[in-house]
Amino acid sequence: MTSVYRQIGIGCEELVRTILQDCLGLSAEDANWSYELPTSDGKTRKLHLDGRVILDKIGDKDSRGRFHQWMKDSANLVNVDSDVSATLKGTVFEIRQGYKSKDSKRQNADIANAANAYARAYLPCALILSTQIDSDVQLRYRAQKWSILTGETGASDPLSSTYDFLREVVGYDVAGFFSRNQDTLKSEIDSILGKLLEPSP
Repeated sequence: MTSVYRQIGIGCEELVRTILQDCLGLSAEDANWSYELPTSDGKTRKLHLDGRVILDKIGDKDSRGRFHQWMKDSANLVNVDSDVSATLKGTVFEIRQGYKSKDSKRQNADIANAANAYARAYLPCALILSTQIDSDVQLRYRAQKWSILTGETGASDPLSSTYDFLREVVGYDVAGFFSRNQDTLKSEIDSILGKLLEPSP
């Protein structure tokens, strides 16, 4: 079951990256982000986040303006200093289906990612497709200047809702995508679960 949940998360990452690329005209390279850190043995290790939007890479002027305004409003919402927000060149995303864990190691890694994002002039954003995030975790991340989008619907707020952000800022109705394809998605998941839960011969 853990593996199935992980694969759903990977599918969400790929879906959102594809939406960013298609709607904002980004290349696969533009839509991915990684950075390197030195290790204690003198080597380096590469860390990845799940998506990236660089303002200057958005070709359409209106789309770039919408995204830039969303970035400024998001930075203001989490009290980023205006001098810092003025230098931001884009956004990097941590994309998840949900965030139910309170694992301190995972949280500390995400906080380190945020610090490295700001050091490289990116706004860090946790984009979650469900409403599964612990309130204490959400408060801690906001305190570390993470923009957080969750899967709430009906709010009409692209600063808090993943679906409103993707529809109103990026330009794709992903909620509509899930609605149109719900039968296919349910069928595929039921088929996979059925095979996993079949008794061994």
